[in-house]
Amino acid sequence: MKRILRMVGIILVLFLVTVLALPFLINVNRFRPQLEAELTAALGRQVKVGNLKLSIVAARLSAEDLSIADDPAFSQSPFIRAKSLEVGVRPMPLIFSRTLEIEDLTLFQPEIFLVHAASGQWNFSSLGGNSAPTKGSTSKDADPPNANLPVREWNVTGGRLTVSRLNSSARAQVYDNLNLRVRSFSPASEFPFTLTTNLPGGGNAKLDGVAGPVNAKDASLMPMDARILVRRFDLAASGFVDPLTGIGGVADLSGTIRCDGAQARIQGGILFDKLKLSPRGQPAARPVQVAYTVTHDLPKHAGEVMQGEITVSKALAQLTGTYRFQGETTLLNMKFNGQGMPVDDIEAMLPPLGVVLPSGSSLQGGTVWVTLSIKGPTDRLVIEGPVKLSDTKLAGFDLGSKLTTISRLAGTATGSDTTIQNLTTYVRVSPEGIRTDAIHLSIPPIGVITGAGSINPGGALNYRMNAVPGSSGARAGLPLIVSLGGTDAGIPFVIQGTASNPTFIPDVKGIVGSQFENPLKARFPAGNTGSSVGSLTGLPGKRKKN
Repeated sequence: MKRILRMVGIILVLFLVTVLALPFLINVNRFRPQLEAELTAALGRQVKVGNLKLSIVAARLSAEDLSIADDPAFSQSPFIRAKSLEVGVRPMPLIFSRTLEIEDLTLFQPEIFLVHAASGQWNFSSLGGNSAPTKGSTSKDADPPNANLPVREWNVTGGRLTVSRLNSSARAQVYDNLNLRVRSFSPASEFPFTLTTNLPGGGNAKLDGVAGPVNAKDASLMPMDARILVRRFDLAASGFVDPLTGIGGVADLSGTIRCDGAQARIQGGILFDKLKLSPRGQPAARPVQVAYTVTHDLPKHAGEVMQGEITVSKALAQLTGTYRFQGETTLLNMKFNGQGMPVDDIEAMLPPLGVVLPSGSSLQGGTVWVTLSIKGPTDRLVIEGPVKLSDTKLAGFDLGSKLTTISRLAGTATGSDTTIQNLTTYVRVSPEGIRTDAIHLSIPPIGVITGAGSINPGGALNYRMNAVPGSSGARAGLPLIVSLGGTDAGIPFVIQGTASNPTFIPDVKGIVGSQFENPLKARFPAGNTGSSVGSLTGLPGKRKKN
C-alpha cells in the first residue's frame, strides 16, 4: 500500500513539475501570428498583439498589449489600445498537439475611440465586415471563412470610451469604467451582451439584451433588442447637449430599444431633476416626468417623437414631431400642446424657460392653454404660437400702484395682487429675444389692456400698450372724448425696464393721437381736424391753405 501511495505521489509530483515547466518548454510566442491572423479576420481590422505569456494552470495566454487598427478613412491611429490581453485556451490541444484553440478573450483597461462623420457614418461601421454573412448567401457559404473562430466570449474590463466627431472642434464625450461581456458570440446569429459604464459628467448606464447578426456592410446597423437604464445623467456637464441651447439638469432614464437593423423603436420614461431649457433659464423647482416613444431611421439619421407625454405635478402636455441629425446640428420640427393646465404647476416651469415675473410675484390659480411650434436647429430654435391664460392672479404685484405715473389711470386700485380674468397673446421666442403680439389682457379694476412688444436677449422690455377702461374707475377720466361723440380709443402707455422691475410710462404721442385726433376724424370726416386738435390741446395745428 505504501508503495502504491509512493508511486501516486511521484506521478503527481512529475505532473506538477511538467505543468510548471511547460511555459518554459513551449514557446508561446510562436502562436502570436496565428492569434493576430484569427483576430484580424474576425474583426476585419489589423490586430497587433504583444509578447505572450502562458499559464497552464489557469489555461490562459496573456499579452502585454494589443492594438486594433481604425478605419483609414477616419484615422491612422488605433481604434482600440489595450494595456493587456488575456486569452482563454484549451489546455489539452496546447500541451499534446501544440495547437491554439481559443475559448474567450478579455481586454483590460482598453482605450476605445469612436468617431462619427458628418455623413452619419461611424468608424466602427466597417468593423467585422469580413466576418458577417451576406443576405441571400447559400447554405454552402452561409458562414464566412473565419466564422468558426472559437471565441465564444468577449470581455472588456475597466475600459475608457471616447466619442468624437470627425474634423470637429466640439468636445469629445468620455465614458470611464466601461465593462462589456458578450456571450455565445457568433457574427452570423444573435448573441447576448451586457454593457455598463460611467457617463460623462457623472452618472452611470447599463445596457443589456441581445444583438446580432452583424451587418456585413455596416456594423452600426446591427439588430438589437435591449433594456437601457441610466442614472443621474448630467445634461450640461456631459457635453451631450449643445451648450448654446442652455439645456441642463439631471436625468434618470429607463426603457427598451428594439432595432431591426434599419428602424429603431425606443420607448420608456425619463425623470428630470432641476431641468433648465433656456440660456436665460433657472433650474426647475419641481421634477418633470416624460413618457416617450421614438422611432429612429438609422440610415437616414432622422426620427419621429410619436409620444412625448410631459407631466409636471398635475399639468400634462404633449410633445410630438420629427428631428434630423445634420452634421453637428440637430434640426427639429415639433409641436408642444398643453390644454387646460393648472397655472400653479406651470408657474414652476417659467424659470427654466427664462420667463421672469416681476420681483416678489407669482402666478396663482387659473388655467393655461398653449399650442407652440418648435422649429429649426437646436442652437437657433424658433418657438411660437398662441397662449391663453384665464382666472388667475399675479400675487405680490400691485399693478394699480405702477400706473400712478399715467394720470388717467392713476388711482386705479388693484390691491396687492393683480387679478387676471383673461389673457391671450401670440408668443415668438427666438435667438433675437421674445416677441408677444396681439396681447389682450382683461383686468377687472382697470378694463382691457391691448398691445404688443418684445424682450431683448438682455431682458429689456419694449412694449406699447393701450388701456381701455371699464365702466368704472379710470373710465371716468375720459369725459372729453365722450362729449365729442368719439369712440373710447383708450389710454396709450409704454412698458420699459425689465421683467423683474417693469416701469410704466405715459405714451404722450399716442395719447394725443388716440384720444383727440382719432375721435375728431370720426366726427369731422372732411379732414379739417388739425386746427380743432390744436385748439383743444394747445398744440399748433396745420391750417389748410386757401
